[in-house]
Amino acid sequence: MTTKQPSNSREQKTSTSTGFPIVGVGASAGGLEACESLFSAISADIGLSFVVVVHLDPTHVSLMPELLQKKTKLRVSQVVDGTDVEINHIYVIPPDKEMHILKGTLYLTETRKPRQQNLPIDLFFRSLAEDQGSNAIAIILSGTGSDGSSGLKVIKEACGMVMAQSVPSAKYDGMPRSAVATGLVDFVLPANEMAEKLASYVKFGKTLPDPSNMVEQPTTAISLQKIISIILSQTENDFSQYKQNTIIRRIERRMNLHQIETIGDYAAFLKNNRREVNTLFKDLLIGVTNFFRDIDVFDMLKAEALPSFLSTKVEGDVIRVWVPGCSTGEEAYSLAITLVEVMTQMNRRFSVQIFGTDIDEDAIKKARSGLFPTSIEADVSTERLTRFFEQQEPGQYRIRKSIRDMLIFAPQNVLKDPPFTKLDLVSCRNMLIYFNTDLQKRLMPLFHYSIKPGGLLLLGSSESLGQSTDLFTAVNKKCKLFKREDNSTTNSVVTMPHVQTVFPRPPEAREDNKPIVEVSAMDLVGAILDETDTPPCVIIDDENDIVYIHGRTGHVLEPAEGKPSANILTMTRPGLTAELALAIHKVRSSQKTCVLRNIPVDEDDPSVCVDITVKPVLKQSSFVGLKMVAFTQLKNNQETSQSAKSESLPSVSGDLLTSREQALVQELSHVKESLQTTIEELKTSNEELQSTNEELQSNNEEMETSKEELQSLNEESTTVNAELQSRIEELAASNDDMKNLLDSTDIATIFLDTDLCVRRFTPRTTSIIPLVTIDAGRPLKHFASNLVDVPLVDMATQVLQDLAVQEKEVWSKDGLAYQLRMRPYRTTGNMIDGVVITFEDITLLKRTQLKMHENAQLFLTLSNFTPVGLFHAELSGHGRLVNPRWCEISGWTPEQAMSLAHILNFHPDDEKRMKSAWSNTINQNAEFNESYKFVCASGKIVKVNVQATTVQDKQDRPMSVVGTLRIEK
Repeated sequence: MTTKQPSNSREQKTSTSTGFPIVGVGASAGGLEACESLFSAISADIGLSFVVVVHLDPTHVSLMPELLQKKTKLRVSQVVDGTDVEINHIYVIPPDKEMHILKGTLYLTETRKPRQQNLPIDLFFRSLAEDQGSNAIAIILSGTGSDGSSGLKVIKEACGMVMAQSVPSAKYDGMPRSAVATGLVDFVLPANEMAEKLASYVKFGKTLPDPSNMVEQPTTAISLQKIISIILSQTENDFSQYKQNTIIRRIERRMNLHQIETIGDYAAFLKNNRREVNTLFKDLLIGVTNFFRDIDVFDMLKAEALPSFLSTKVEGDVIRVWVPGCSTGEEAYSLAITLVEVMTQMNRRFSVQIFGTDIDEDAIKKARSGLFPTSIEADVSTERLTRFFEQQEPGQYRIRKSIRDMLIFAPQNVLKDPPFTKLDLVSCRNMLIYFNTDLQKRLMPLFHYSIKPGGLLLLGSSESLGQSTDLFTAVNKKCKLFKREDNSTTNSVVTMPHVQTVFPRPPEAREDNKPIVEVSAMDLVGAILDETDTPPCVIIDDENDIVYIHGRTGHVLEPAEGKPSANILTMTRPGLTAELALAIHKVRSSQKTCVLRNIPVDEDDPSVCVDITVKPVLKQSSFVGLKMVAFTQLKNNQETSQSAKSESLPSVSGDLLTSREQALVQELSHVKESLQTTIEELKTSNEELQSTNEELQSNNEEMETSKEELQSLNEESTTVNAELQSRIEELAASNDDMKNLLDSTDIATIFLDTDLCVRRFTPRTTSIIPLVTIDAGRPLKHFASNLVDVPLVDMATQVLQDLAVQEKEVWSKDGLAYQLRMRPYRTTGNMIDGVVITFEDITLLKRTQLKMHENAQLFLTLSNFTPVGLFHAELSGHGRLVNPRWCEISGWTPEQAMSLAHILNFHPDDEKRMKSAWSNTINQNAEFNESYKFVCASGKIVKVNVQATTVQDKQDRPMSVVGTLRIEK
C-alpha cells in the first residue's frame, strides 16, 4: 500500500460566515494598474466580495479607493475596524495597518513589524483561509518580493482557488513569479482576463453537489475507486486508505475548475489526461508548512523537553531525528535550529542527524536547496534570520551551511519503505489526520520500532495515539509530545521488508556538502534480483561508498584498519584495488559495463583469482550514480590461471618468467594503461578548465559593466523618483487649492468628457442633478435634472460642435434661478477635452430686480396722479425726471425739460436769488422753499412755489435734488 504523507496540514473547513466567496487580492508595486484592469472588467452583480491588500506608504493617505471607484461598477470603500463584508463590494486596506477576517468581519491592527518585514498579504490570506475555507479565493497581482506565496498555500489547503497575474503582463513580476513557482496556482492570466474566469468559477460552483452528499451516492464509490486506480497506475501511489471526505473535497475542487458536473465524468476526463492526474496527485499532497509552525510547541521543546532529554546524553553522542512527510523542509530545519539553540544554552555539543523524507520528490528538491522566500520573515524572528540564514539571492533567504549539514533529505514512502532506526525523536505532525484508522494503527508500531527506548514522538495538534497508548506515554499532552515505552509484552506487530541497508556516513564526516540519496532497500533488492545468476556483489554510490551488500563477499572485502569506512577501495584486498579503481573510473565515464578477468585477490598468492564486473544501475532513474560491483571467484587452478595470464603478457627478453615476475609485469601494464588514461583525461580537463576560465573572466567583465550600468540607472531612478514625488506633492496641493476654490465659489460645476460622461462635479451640483461619487464615468443623459425645460445634453453637444460659449437663465422646479453657462473644456495644450457647465445662483438678483420694477411702477403711478409738479434733478440743476403735472404747468415736454439749463427755469429777475438758495440747499442740506417767476415754454411768466430737498448717500452726502412745483394764486 502506498500513500502520501501530507506534511504539516490541517483538515480543511468550509465557512458558514457568508453565503458568497471572498476574494483576497494581493499587490504591491504596479498593483494599482493591475487592480484597475481587473475590476474594470468585473460586472456589478458578480456575486463576490473583494478585499484588496497592497503595500502602502504609511506616511501618505491612500487614494486607491477613489481611483478604483472610477474604474468599476462595484462599490469601493476603505476598511475601517469592524467592517462587515458585503457582496459585490470592494474593500481596500488603509495604510500602516494589518488586517484579519473573522466570521465575515474585517478587523484592523497596527503594523507590528518594521516596514521592510511587513507581510500583510500573507497574513490576510492565512486569516481568510481559516475563516472562509473553500469559499476563499486568492489573487496575486503585480509586485516585487514574494509576499502572498506563503499565504496562498493555506488557501489551497482549505480547498480554495488561487489565481496569479501572468508574468509578462505584470509591471513588476516578483510576486506573480514567486506565486507561480509554488506550483499551486490554478490559473495564470492577465489581470483583465481574470474576471471571466472568476464569474464562471463562482457560477459553476453553485451547481455542484455538496461533498458530504457525494460520499453517500452509490456511483461515487465506483468512480472514486477508478480515480484512485488511475493515480496508482501513473504515480505508483495508493490513496485507497486516505480519508474519503478529504479526497472528494479535492476532487470536487478540480471538477469546479474544469466545470465537470459529475464525478464519473471527471474519472473519464482523468483517464485521458496525464497532466490532470499529476495535478490531482499534487493537490492531494499539498503540504502546507512553515517555519516554527505552532510556535508554542517549539517553545516547549526549547525550554523543557529537549534540555531534559539531552541532559542524559554524553558529549559527542549522535542525535538522530526523523521527520516523515517533511514537505519542503521548513519543519526539519526548524528542529535543527531549535537543537542548535538548546545546545548553545547548555554549552554542550552533539552530532545531529536529521532525516527528512517525503513522497513528493519536487518538495524534497526544494528542501535540499535550502532556499526560501522572504515571506518567512513572518514566522522567523529577526535574530534567527541573522544567525541561521544568509540573504544572497534577491528576495530569498538561504539557510546557512552549518544547519544544512545536519540534514539529509530523501524520497521515501513511510508505509512502503523501511523506516529509519535508533532514532531519538520522530516528528510526525499533522500527517496522520489524513489516514483512516487502520492505517494509523499500522504506523504507531512502526514509530515505536524506530525510536530508541526513552526516545520522543511528536504529533500534530489534531492527532493522538489512538489505541497505541501502551507504546508511548505523554510528556506534554497539550503539545502532543510522547515518550517511547520499552514494553516487551506488547502484541503490536511491525510489518516491514527484511533487508540489509548500509546508510551513508554522517554529514560531518564528509568533505563536501553534496546531497546524499537515501536508497529504498526494497527497490534496490528488486534491481539486483532482476539480474540473472547474480553473484556476490555490492552497490556503491558516486563516491565509491557501499550502500548495499548482497551475498558473501568476505573473500574480496574486509574492513580496513583505523577509522571505519564504507569506501569499497579501502575495503578491497590489496591485489584488487588498482584494477577495481580503473574499472570504476571507466564505468563512471562511459556508463558501460566493464569486466576484469583472472585478477589475483592477493599479490602474494596469485593462485586465488576472481572476475570483477562493474556495471551502472540504470533501471531506476532515482539511482543516479549507483554502480554494481560483482565478484565471481574462480576455481583454484594455478595452471589455468597462469596460462590465461601468459596469453596477455608481453615478451620480456625472451626468457621464461617466474609467476611472481609475470604478476609484476601484468601489474606494470595495468599501471601504464591507467597512467596514460589519467594523463589524457587530465589534458582534456585542463583544456576544459581553461575554456571555462576564459568564459568566467568574460562573464565577470560583463557583470562588472552591468553593475556599473545598474548603479547609474539606480542613481537616475532615484533622481526621477524624487522629481516625481515633488510633482505629486505639487499636484496634491494644486488639487486641494482647486477643490477649495470650487467649493468657496458655491457655484455648481460639472466637468464632462468628450463622450459627455461625468468626469467630476462640485458638491453644490447635487441640488440640481442627483449625483453621487460612484456616478463618475456615467453619461450625463442618464440623469434627470431639477431644471425646467433645459436640454443639457443637446446644449453640451452644440458646444462641442461649434466651440462657442452658451449662456441662459434657467429656473429649477423649486423656484430657484440660475445663470447657466457652457463652455469647452480646454487642456493646457489647448486641446478640447470635454465641456464645463456652471450654474450660478441668481435667485436673489432676480427677486431684487422684480422688487425694483414693482417700486418703479408704484412711483410712476403715484407721480402721474399727484396734483403738483414733481421733478428730479442733478445737483447742477439739470433735469432727470418730471411728471405730467410739471409738464402741464411749464408747457415743456419731458424730453424738452431734460434739455433746460436748470429744471426751475428762473426769470432773470429772480435768477441770482434762486441760484443762491439752490446752492445753500445743497451745501447746507437745508430745505429749499422759495417763490419766484417761472418762464413757461410759451414765454408766459407764472408765479410758482418750489419746495425741494437733497437725496443723500450712506455718508450723508447729497447726490441729487427732488422737489414739487405749484402755481401760486
